[in-house]
Amino acid sequence: MSIVHLRAGGVSLVLDVTGDRLPVVVHWGADLGDEPDEVLQELRTATQPQPFGYPVDGPMPVSLLPEASAGWPGARGVTGHRAGAAPSTRFVVSRVDHAGRDAPWATGVVVHAGDDAAGLDLVLEVEQARSGLLRLRATVTARGDVAGTYDLGGVLPALPVPARATELLDFTGHQLRERAPQRLPFAHGTHERSGHRGRPGFDSGYLLCAGEPGFGARSGEVWAVHAGWSGNQRMHAERSYHGVCLLAAGELLEPGEVRLAPGESYVAPWTYATYGTGLDDASARVHDWLRARPGHPRTPRPVVVNTWEAVTFDHSLDRLTALADAAASVGAERFVLDDGWFGARRDDRAGLGDWTVARDVYPEGLWPLVDHVRGLGMDVGLWVEPEMVNPDSGVARAHPEWLLTAPGGRAPGQARHQQVLDLADPGAYAHVLGQLDALLDEYPIASLKWDHNREIGEAGLPPSGRGAVRGQTLAVYRLMDTLRSRHPGLEIETCASGGGRVDLGMLSRTDRIWASDSTDAHERAAIQRWTSLLVPYELLGAHVSAPVAPTSDRALPLDFRCAVALFGHFGIEWDVTEATEAERERLAAWVACYRERRGLLHSGRVVHAEVPDPAYDLHGVVAHDGSEALYAWVCTASSDTWPPPAVRLPGLDPDRTYRVALDGPARDLEGVAARWGVSLPWVDAGGAELPGRLLAEVGLAMPVLFADRAVLLRVSATS
Repeated sequence: MSIVHLRAGGVSLVLDVTGDRLPVVVHWGADLGDEPDEVLQELRTATQPQPFGYPVDGPMPVSLLPEASAGWPGARGVTGHRAGAAPSTRFVVSRVDHAGRDAPWATGVVVHAGDDAAGLDLVLEVEQARSGLLRLRATVTARGDVAGTYDLGGVLPALPVPARATELLDFTGHQLRERAPQRLPFAHGTHERSGHRGRPGFDSGYLLCAGEPGFGARSGEVWAVHAGWSGNQRMHAERSYHGVCLLAAGELLEPGEVRLAPGESYVAPWTYATYGTGLDDASARVHDWLRARPGHPRTPRPVVVNTWEAVTFDHSLDRLTALADAAASVGAERFVLDDGWFGARRDDRAGLGDWTVARDVYPEGLWPLVDHVRGLGMDVGLWVEPEMVNPDSGVARAHPEWLLTAPGGRAPGQARHQQVLDLADPGAYAHVLGQLDALLDEYPIASLKWDHNREIGEAGLPPSGRGAVRGQTLAVYRLMDTLRSRHPGLEIETCASGGGRVDLGMLSRTDRIWASDSTDAHERAAIQRWTSLLVPYELLGAHVSAPVAPTSDRALPLDFRCAVALFGHFGIEWDVTEATEAERERLAAWVACYRERRGLLHSGRVVHAEVPDPAYDLHGVVAHDGSEALYAWVCTASSDTWPPPAVRLPGLDPDRTYRVALDGPARDLEGVAARWGVSLPWVDAGGAELPGRLLAEVGLAMPVLFADRAVLLRVSATS
């Protein structure tokens, strides 16, 4: 074969596999239809540029793993050497297999190649999901008949994007402000995002997007890549004067971290790639793939109450049972006992790593609390941080050799009074697995909130000091997978000081992410909007905090806090025992609203209107069959326009007629009408009934809101 056409979900990937070089992308983007191979071969010829001005005479094929041996002067797909020799690769393809895949993967291709001079074999996998999402992975093997070690520097799969993609979008941030978007021109040169934090980090590039100028939620073609890896990451955008524009993402290896002895292999993490007209379209391909996975959560996502902001380390059975009573009274379905239940953990300086129940706090174990919670109709979750230890802990004192070290064997600097437990060490791994396994055997724990509060940073394997992040990440994956296999039905929520480890590698083995330790709904509105580019609402933990958010000291209305949390996996992070009776009644109404709407919220297509006014936002979910939708109209600042103009409702079926009405507990326009005696005509009429094409193209007048207020719009098809 000379052309491979992968086609699914409205996306085409056309690969040139002519000759013995690695595959070159002819087209990645909109579906090209069922074109015959001879037409695609003609397309390949028609789109090949003149071989003019290249570093080599003739063509310069830039493959999925770009090679200097093909003339490419930019970042290479595979880097490494053999004691300084073989610093570049020239892979020769021996076989290309093109076959279907099991759901949710529709089709794929596997390329087998080798490099005699470097003594390497390569297997390159490319798969396309039924949603159109792509993923790539390379396995590099040092040949068994070649003596010596191959020092692997890295593997960085890359995909080209058209020259018209002249704008980049990726993300930065810090704790309590994760996934803050940043845009810049896609100009000549490289845009590199890499981190040595041992996790993606608060400032992770997250999703590296390239698109047409001004691309938005609903407009402009956009191409994006993501590293599905929970350790050190590298994201790379490169535009050369040779007319080549590449996006790449993969694992970032420390020097000497992967040294392949004869017969050993390195399996790179998956690099994911999505395309769409607008960010909503590109995002939907990821959501649809996640939802099609066999292990994706299928049961209704329970209303969670988490104890951290209510009690912190001040555990007592009376206080916790009172909190459970209050939570059950407003409709909570899961009670998560956070930090402080184990060992000597009375503050954050001691006890971490000793995963046994603190008998001075719980003399009868957790059973009195577990029985009480389950008697109220809720299941039980438990906070753990298995990868970390306090030096002031039983495990650290007994086994100092299990702690990761810095080069030379010295101890790394403490962070949050913690060091890292080397889970790649068989003894340390067995210890943690044994303690967690025993807890899950003894108690009916429905979920683990799995935290990761310390960046690994400078840490190596004792006693060699070699880089440890890759081995640690793989050990964490193995630990999670083992616990879930031994305890079917166990759910895991990933947390890393909030949103420091949000990636598709972690989401492939967890059921929920904690997007941020910020429970300030004003900040959360933006954090959740951008987190949802990859994470569908049913996996995105979103909690209602106290009237004054403890992470910001900002006072916010209850209805606003609830409306923001509604578009996620709804929960409560508030000592509800301190709420007034009126607050509890209102919170219960929002819980009931969530429970009634979660079927739509957690299955529908996530959409965002392109609202030019930065003070306002409109986002929502639309059922895949177009039968219904739920939107939130949100104000977070004082607008320079009063009243707001009509806003288009995205995602509706243009051929159906819809009735739009205010929905949810907050239907009084947050008191605007009462204060000034002004009204909105379609609201006064009890709703509006219009064709979907008019709602999508012309829009609907939106209510004036004060800052940090929100209302819901329920949309139902009438024909």
